[in-house]
Amino acid sequence: MRKQYRSEIVTEDSLAADPMTQFASWFRQASLSHIFEPNAMVVSTATPDGRPSSRTVLLKQFDERGFVFYTNYASRKGREIAENPYVALLFPWHPIARQVIVTGTAARVGRDETAAYFRSRPHGSQLGAWASDQSQVIASRAELDRRYAELAERYPEDEKVPVPPEWGGLRVVPEEVEFWQGHENRLHDRLKYVREGGVWRVERLCP
Repeated sequence: MRKQYRSEIVTEDSLAADPMTQFASWFRQASLSHIFEPNAMVVSTATPDGRPSSRTVLLKQFDERGFVFYTNYASRKGREIAENPYVALLFPWHPIARQVIVTGTAARVGRDETAAYFRSRPHGSQLGAWASDQSQVIASRAELDRRYAELAERYPEDEKVPVPPEWGGLRVVPEEVEFWQGHENRLHDRLKYVREGGVWRVERLCP
């Protein structure tokens, strides 16, 4: 199950001055490559004693401040981030032989920002945020469907759905961002931005 990656070499001179600008460029290219959900990313968290967990979520916003996703704060990732804010993100763009790996710290976004995004979600997704006590044990699928049906009756399509108090955004502020480009013979390019005193420098890593 081996595959040779044939891609252009990525040089330090070809990179943007900061990782968010570089990410925007690669994200645009991934989107144009028709990758299914290019905004899908693996979020890895850990408990205070170092027990890790990972899951795939969808990136909803990024800018110079960091990367934003939304979740139930009482979920496993929400609880772990509350106790240990260090987070890793992985964008696995396999069809174009690229990965982006982000490490940094996560913090909640403001409630106004959360509310604005919640209002933009489809009505069914708004109800789903109420129906699911994310990461908690539930007796059956039927119980989940029952909760949703009750909410749909309470909040029909033309009814405003309130934002759940335990649901909201998390922004990952990057400290390091690695851009990985696959190449033949496993001689991949790995170029990592490292923040030092508010300034970004780039270092090349062996593959």
